[in-house]
Amino acid sequence: MMLPTCLTPLILEAGVDEAGRGCLAGPVCAAAVILPDGWQHPLLNDSKKLTPARRAMLREVIEREAVAWSVAWASAAEIDDINILNASILAMHRALDGLSVRPGAIAVDGNRFKPYRDIPSQTVVKGDAKLGNIAAASILAKTHRDELMDRLAAEYPGYAWDVNKGYPTKAHRAGIAALGPTPHHRMTFGGVKVES
Repeated sequence: MMLPTCLTPLILEAGVDEAGRGCLAGPVCAAAVILPDGWQHPLLNDSKKLTPARRAMLREVIEREAVAWSVAWASAAEIDDINILNASILAMHRALDGLSVRPGAIAVDGNRFKPYRDIPSQTVVKGDAKLGNIAAASILAKTHRDELMDRLAAEYPGYAWDVNKGYPTKAHRAGIAALGPTPHHRMTFGGVKVES
């Protein structure tokens, strides 16, 4: 099934999504993507429904053919400071800040967002499976975050981040129990915080 490019054809609309909300470690990553009007790809879909190889291939296509794209982050410390919802929205705003072209509208995956400047925005539940620009943003957010977690796994062996990307798997929880948390852990999250 081919996804429609965006909600508002003929307007430069940025699709926005994040990756890493449910993790115990690492930043939350957001991406914003403006696709050319009518742009489609037969494999484009929610990043969670794609194999790593297809995500990598589509990332190259999206980064080459998008009108504009940007990836941004909110750190584990920021997540602990302002909570995961606010940090996710902060990362989304930073991704929008990074676009080389100002969008005329914004479509955001999910049901929560805060106004960004004076640009009209709309949330779309399961938007990463409904709209091409949000699906493209989900792919960029996921692949960029996975790359970072692979690098951090080499710095902090013992948590299996190269496999679980910071999600609360049995191996990750065992690593926390054996080694304690790292500077990249979200200290306010259950499974990480140490009771005093």
